[in-house]
Amino acid sequence: MSSVPTTARLIDGNALARSIRDDVARRVAALAARGVVPGLAVVLVGENPASAVYVRNKVKDCAEVGIASTLDRLPADTSETALLERIVALNADPAVHGILVQLPLPEHIDEHRVIEAISPAKDADGFHVSNVGQLVVGEPLFRPCTPYGVMKMLEHAGTRLDGAEAVVIGRSNIVGKPQALMLLAAGATVTVCHSRTRDLAAHTRRADILVAAVGRPNLVTADMVKPGATVIDVGMNRGADGKLCGDVDFAGVSRVAGAITPVPGGVGPMTRAMLLVNTIEAAERGAR
Repeated sequence: MSSVPTTARLIDGNALARSIRDDVARRVAALAARGVVPGLAVVLVGENPASAVYVRNKVKDCAEVGIASTLDRLPADTSETALLERIVALNADPAVHGILVQLPLPEHIDEHRVIEAISPAKDADGFHVSNVGQLVVGEPLFRPCTPYGVMKMLEHAGTRLDGAEAVVIGRSNIVGKPQALMLLAAGATVTVCHSRTRDLAAHTRRADILVAAVGRPNLVTADMVKPGATVIDVGMNRGADGKLCGDVDFAGVSRVAGAITPVPGGVGPMTRAMLLVNTIEAAERGAR
């Protein structure tokens, strides 16, 4: 009889995120006892419905753990100059330890210029080129929240990283590239696949760890997965039935994989939790 599980173990992002929030709350209380209140400034430009939901959840998370959050809601026609001036003011505000500008921004605003205007010491998203460079050389100041959350999930699942074959599907600056760097730093042998990869399945079938982050519903099917692999689904899509689904065919792949994340309730809650971790780390660094 095969030792490979027929039903994958579920990596519960909601439960792990609750545990991380509890730890952040304890660290916030320790700083408060020293007269320091961690602060996160969130900037939302325009009325993107998905962005509004994300921001509302982030503000709620901050309130639950005791982080002071401010929300700047700016109209969609806000000029790039006005937004940059606001970021300069937040950089100079000692009560603000982390700054997050919700993406995407309206088309007339250069996202790169905005991200680079944020002080690297307050870059709660970990997107500033300085922080990306720190990650490349293995001395990260802030890690991008989604891949940071994925690493915590792999750790929680007990997945061995040292010497493992890891495949990342997706090469975005937000998830794919930093995810590959973090896995590499942990000792994995990493392959990055993308839209131009030939014979994607030939790569994914080798993976002990498979991270799917491309935004294509059910791209990864059971025949593409190595039996017993750990599968992390970063995708968040709407299926033909209107329901949320990931990049992985959960029903099929869960019969082959050893461990798998659900959508929803997997990587999403962890992304939000790691934003809190980045913010408390910034406040602790400032307090030192």
